[in-house]
Amino acid sequence: MRSRTSAIPATPAEKAGVDTPLHERTLARVLRAKAASQGDRPFLLFEGRSFSYREAYELSCRIAGGLSAAGVGVKQHVAIMMEIRPETVWSNFALALIGAVAVPINNAARGDLLAYYVRQSDAVAMILETTFVDRFALVCQQCPLLKLVGLFPSEPGAPCDIAALGDIETIPWEQLARAEPFPDSSEPQYSDTLHILYSSGTTGPAKGSMVANATAIMAAAKFVDVNGYDNSDVMYTCLPLFHGNALNCTLLPALMAGGTVALSRRFSARNFWSEIGESGATQCSLLSAMINILWLQPPSPQEREHRLRVCQVVPTPEFSAEFEQRYNTTIASLYSLSDFGLATILTPRDPRKKLRSAGRPIPEMSVAILDEDDLPLPSGETGEICLRNNQPWFARQGYYKMPDTFVRATRNLWFHTGDRGWLDEDGYLYFAGRNKELIRRRGENISALLVEEVIRSHPAVGDVAVFAVRAEFLEDEVMASIVCKNDHQLDCLELVKFCAPRMAYFMVPRFVEFLPELPITPTNKVEKYKLRESAEQRLAQVWDREKSGIVLEK
Repeated sequence: MRSRTSAIPATPAEKAGVDTPLHERTLARVLRAKAASQGDRPFLLFEGRSFSYREAYELSCRIAGGLSAAGVGVKQHVAIMMEIRPETVWSNFALALIGAVAVPINNAARGDLLAYYVRQSDAVAMILETTFVDRFALVCQQCPLLKLVGLFPSEPGAPCDIAALGDIETIPWEQLARAEPFPDSSEPQYSDTLHILYSSGTTGPAKGSMVANATAIMAAAKFVDVNGYDNSDVMYTCLPLFHGNALNCTLLPALMAGGTVALSRRFSARNFWSEIGESGATQCSLLSAMINILWLQPPSPQEREHRLRVCQVVPTPEFSAEFEQRYNTTIASLYSLSDFGLATILTPRDPRKKLRSAGRPIPEMSVAILDEDDLPLPSGETGEICLRNNQPWFARQGYYKMPDTFVRATRNLWFHTGDRGWLDEDGYLYFAGRNKELIRRRGENISALLVEEVIRSHPAVGDVAVFAVRAEFLEDEVMASIVCKNDHQLDCLELVKFCAPRMAYFMVPRFVEFLPELPITPTNKVEKYKLRESAEQRLAQVWDREKSGIVLEK
């Protein structure tokens, strides 16, 4: 039996900062160093504009100066709710320079969940795009610590009802961007929290994982090292900057390598390969839904006329080898957990016969496959994927204000991920499934428990089970099986209208059915697997929000 895989060998000199002294592993130090060493080299490309390393640093310093002048200080928490754009990057960098803590918020969040993110994180300020003002205004009274909002205009001159924010002080973006630069004498510590990333909350309230400066820098440096990135690389992403993937797999690795980030507002199957070609991208990251959609597109010359060297895919599909051949690129992958950190990497140099795996553990992390008694399973047997940190500061530093929850997840010295997988004889990790209460829809993690909580609050609902069903593109969609209370009625359209203002658009069930009762075990647990199996056999007959023509506001 084996409890850990053989690790990816460490190179003699870890590139871009892993071998630097611990106290120098802060984003503020890296930004200053790269501005000095890379200067006029392009750091970020966006819609025909190019920002050099020096410009990126100077813009971030001005925003940091404006936020500091407005009262944002060291270790204070600042929420960010913005679209994919350069200013979102500068906002994150500005907070790092101050030594404040960035709290990226999913742009789809609304209602109680939006208020929860801001309130639970103890955010005292927020950088908010004006398109989200009306949504936040509905819940801002639930966030008593929030005293300041920096407003970025989604469209120049577009109306914005800032009065709806009540007594919260507002500062226009122009004032922040023209402020006196923040002095570079301030020095955050390697152990200071850089950002708080929220999970989907599969077993209760959403948890905010604390990522220290050193953690972010070491993980980014590891990506640079094992994938062989350097300052000639252009790293493309169209993923939201509130997700760990865009931050940790693209933005920070590009910075560490001295490379360039090509930023796109959104994923478009029609424009993807033209954007890859025009930007000169050599690396990109794709989630499962994106790769499936691309695969179903008709062939075009553009899909091979590019410089794309590495395509990071999570998870890798069954047609990975054919994908590499068709698109003239090399697939890489990983296993990383927002709650704990980067654990395994499948590099471009790994044998192609291992393409369906998530790679081998990096030296900084051990991986075990454990049974229900926390005993190690032999190679080839499926169990729970558990992680252990081998190097100080490489893993997350716990859940913000939820230390007991983190301790419970770290049983017998292993962090229990809730994911299932197995190790092959060569130490490669294969992913076999997620926590039963987690739904993965088009790159978004959805807590079935949170969706159930909202639906159950409807006065007509007696019981509900929310689960994933496999639909187009071999992707999971959200389905709800509902039992109404006696003498109550509810239709599918009314349910969707009830859910839409109370949860993110991607959480609203697409498929809905009403049943007289839910199947349960002798211990009164809902047998969701029976509901899923039954639904997938007759999915064409189940009420479908998309087929009904209902479009949700994003």
